[in-house]
Order: sequence, then C-alpha cells, then structure tokens
Amino acid sequence: MAAELVEAMNMVKGLRVSDLQTLLSSMGRSKSGLKQDLVGRALKLLQTDSSPELLKKVKQLYLSRFPKPPTWLATTRRSDGDSPYSSPSPTPTSGGYDFFKILNDQKATPNVLSKPLTTPETEVKLVPLPFYHTLETLHPPTELIAHTSEKLQDSQCVFELTPSQADQLRNAGELRPGVRSIQVVLRICYTDSSGVQEDQYPPNIAVKVNQSYCHVPGYYPSNKPGAEPRRPCRPVNITPWLHLSNVANRVTITWGNFGKRYSVALYLVRVFTAAELYSQLKLCSVESADRCRERIQDKLRFDPESEIATTGLRVSLICPLVKMRLGVPCRALTCAHLQCFDVIFFLQMNEKKPTWTCPVCDKPAPYELLTIDGLLSEILTETNEDIEEIEYLTDGSWRPVKEEKERERERSTTPEFPLVDICSPEANGHSPAHSSSSLTGKSGSSSVGTTGGGVVVDLTLDSSSEDDEEEEDEEEIRGATGGDGEDSTGSATPKRRRSNHDKDLLTVY
Repeated sequence: MAAELVEAMNMVKGLRVSDLQTLLSSMGRSKSGLKQDLVGRALKLLQTDSSPELLKKVKQLYLSRFPKPPTWLATTRRSDGDSPYSSPSPTPTSGGYDFFKILNDQKATPNVLSKPLTTPETEVKLVPLPFYHTLETLHPPTELIAHTSEKLQDSQCVFELTPSQADQLRNAGELRPGVRSIQVVLRICYTDSSGVQEDQYPPNIAVKVNQSYCHVPGYYPSNKPGAEPRRPCRPVNITPWLHLSNVANRVTITWGNFGKRYSVALYLVRVFTAAELYSQLKLCSVESADRCRERIQDKLRFDPESEIATTGLRVSLICPLVKMRLGVPCRALTCAHLQCFDVIFFLQMNEKKPTWTCPVCDKPAPYELLTIDGLLSEILTETNEDIEEIEYLTDGSWRPVKEEKERERERSTTPEFPLVDICSPEANGHSPAHSSSSLTGKSGSSSVGTTGGGVVVDLTLDSSSEDDEEEEDEEEIRGATGGDGEDSTGSATPKRRRSNHDKDLLTVY
C-alpha cells in the first residue's frame, strides 16, 4: 500500500492543471488557484484519504497523458551539504515516506525503469551530433517537471546497464587519457516537439551520478563588449561515475526553474575525433574537379539582362580561419561562394567549441553538408607556396594572380634604362667631357654630349652637389688664368654658371 501511495503522489506531481482540477472537483475539493496550490491540495488529499477509488482516479488521469509511469522522479532537497547549492528548498509533505529510501528498495530493470512513451505529436527529438554516434537509447527524452515553487529543483533517474553494455564501456579504447571512445552521455534540450532540438542547459545545472558530481562545461567569455558569456551546451559524459555491473545507477539533476521546460535523455554513444570525421568526409563527400568547373562556368556565364559582365572570380588560397595556406579546401553545399576553408582546422575548432558556421559567409555549415573542392585541391598541389590567390576564368580555367602583382611591382621599381655616371671613368670607359660652351656659361649645348655613338644626358647628380661643382669649376678657371682668378689688367674672371640641364649624363642609344 505504501508503494502505491508513493506512486500516486508522483503521478499527481506530473498532472496538468486541467487534470488536477478534474481530480479535486470529483472529490468535492476546491479547484481554484495556481498549479502548485492544486498539487499541494491533491497531495494532502492523498495523505488523508488514500482510498482505492482515489488511487484509481489518479492513475486514470495520469495514464491519459502518459501510457506508463515516469522514470525521472521528484526528490526531496536535503540540507546536509551534499547539494552544490547552499539553500535547500522545502517540498510538500510526503506522509513520512522517504523517496530516497523507497527508490533504493525498488528493483531496477535493465536500461530503464519504465520508459514514458509519448505520442508522436509531443515527442521531443534531439539533433544528431557529428562527434557522437548513438548506439543505444538508455532513456528517451523526458520532461523535467517542477513540483514546487522553488527556483532550484531536483529530478532523478535510476537505470541499470546490461552486461553487453557494460562490456562495451569496459573494453572501449581511449581517445586521450581518461576519455574512452564508448560513453554514456546525458543530453538536455528544450521541451519542444515542433522540430529537432539542440542541446540546451537549464540555469544552475548540476549533475550527480551515484553520489558524485560530474563535470558540466562552463561559460565562454565573450569578446564583444556588453555581450553575455555563452555556455557550450554539449552532451555530459557520465561514464567515469557509473557502476559497470548489475548495480543500479542513480542520476540526479539539479536545475533552475525559471519558466522554461526542459527534457533529459541518456544515450550509449560512440565518440569520434576530428581526424576520423575527416577520413569519412574524404571517402564520401568530395566534389570532382569537372563538377567544380561547371559550377564556375555557371557563375561566370554571360547574362544578357545584366548590365555588368563578370569575366573572372578571384579565390584566395589562404584559409580564413587560421590565415595559413589551405591544406584541404572545403565548403558547405548550401554556400553560394567559391571561397573555401581548411576542413581539418574547421573540424578541430568544432570539436572544441561546436558552432558549425561557415567562416566565409557566417551561414550554417553542418557536417553532413560539407564537401571537399576537388578542383582547388588540384590547384594547391600545382602551385608554389608563394601563390596566395588565383582567378577563375569564364571557361573554367584559372591563373595565378600573384604574377600580375609582381609585374606591377617590378614596373614601378625598375627604371626603363640603366643609370650611367659619366663622371666616373670606370663606369663607361669614357672620361668626363664638357662642351666648350659650358665653360663660357652657355647652356644650349652643355646638357647633351656624344660619346661612343650615343647621346649622353647627365641625371645622376642631385641639386645638393651643384655648389660643390661650381666651386671646383671656379678653382680650375683660376688655375688656368694664373692664380687668384684676376688677369693682368686686374679684372676678375667671371664665374661659370651651370645650366639646369647640365647635371648628370645618361647614355641613350
């Protein structure tokens, strides 16, 4: 009788408001108030009047919603310091029965304690994860129900592994020290049957497995000012704390009740690494070079209705994720661009922090839509490491872009004709030559001379050396006239002025 009473009390806590009102009105009790008031009133009714008719009525109302009793049971919060939160929350009176003691006395069946089979309209489906392949469902998605008005709630599940499941976990290889390839994971999502749900943690979550708290991923700090830190919601590995025998395992979830509904599930999974996912992708998802050329031609095909004609598309050979040369070019089939990213780095980043977002266009790029670009893979093997960009042409061919850049750089830095300093005899085999008119101050023929069949133009000297040359010319004139620059009649020798054109000389052939 005690077990039936406890089972009926648990069923009452899972009833909807309309079911609670039906139950209370059938027993002549008030049906007004909030849900927690109705639940407390129904529990008190069970304590005072646990007649078979009342127990049957509760069971009928509950089975109208769930074909079988739930596995996630409400538990009383204890204030002995075992919970990670200091403030315990009171629970409705349970008639002196300890839920923990009763659960310990119950015999757990393999895998689950009565799976709640929901109808297709209310079934919650979790999104498949590339790094986790589900081997078996230990417990289907089941809603966490708040049984009190407190913000912190506890929900509990008891299950037992079969011998084959325990052997798989025991004999699984290690991906890295302490992490095995076969795991039992706990997943939490929103209770929403309208579509496939992603993993989502409730606030203040804590997971305890067989009296030991397991690690739950923390928050990532945000680089954007004013943005709240985000939490990477991923499956929680509870394998290290499980009993790999016929002993029942108890999982208790502490969660914050802030109005949103959450569902919890347990799975036996095979965990993959980024290298294993890349091997699978390389085997079954490679776009051929011919198909890539057809895609390029479609993008560059002339459109008579368009006012702009595109003759080429440039693609960088640098990965936008790590700013290094691409190793294995990849993109999503849903992306409209030809630019690729390195799939190895992309998988490694999503293994650490799963976002599955294209780094080029910021659109979703799930694993099942990734494809390796066969044409760009050939281009990477045919080009040198210094080629950083290519251009696709209308016929599907390509050309490197860096050659044009180098040609422009050489054209801007290299002169069309070599510089020759005719003032240095060793430079061209000729000694400096000045026309006679340059000594008389005329500039008409001083800037151009003929040496070895070519026209010589002086361009190498700058304006800062003109004064020095003028002083040297004056000293030569003084020496030719006899000393201090004055002739026998006492008149000063006129100074020689260089023409603006009489600078350095360049031989033009």
